[in-house]
Amino acid sequence: MTLAELAQNNGQNGRPAYVAVNGTIYDVTESPRWQNGQHPPDHQAGMDLTEELASAPHVRAVVERFPVVGTLEAEASTPTTGGSGKITVGIIIAAVVLAIVVFLLL
Repeated sequence: MTLAELAQNNGQNGRPAYVAVNGTIYDVTESPRWQNGQHPPDHQAGMDLTEELASAPHVRAVVERFPVVGTLEAEASTPTTGGSGKITVGIIIAAVVLAIVVFLLL
């Protein structure tokens, strides 16, 4: 299940309440502590709660008692120019400067 698919399972409007922790997706729908997909004070179903669980007042075993419904898939990364774009611009600038220097020396 992707993050987008997980987000649809937010426990609202009759949808199940799923949360992801360390790549595993748990169904917390039947938990009285997850009414309407919300776990006080500020957690919402349909999200990856791995980082939040690290600072939670309970241990991970509390989440692991819920039924497992899948695993969280890695999202396909969008190609970016990032560093390679900067390198290309640098090469073009160097080539232009070199051409100017060669022109001035002739």
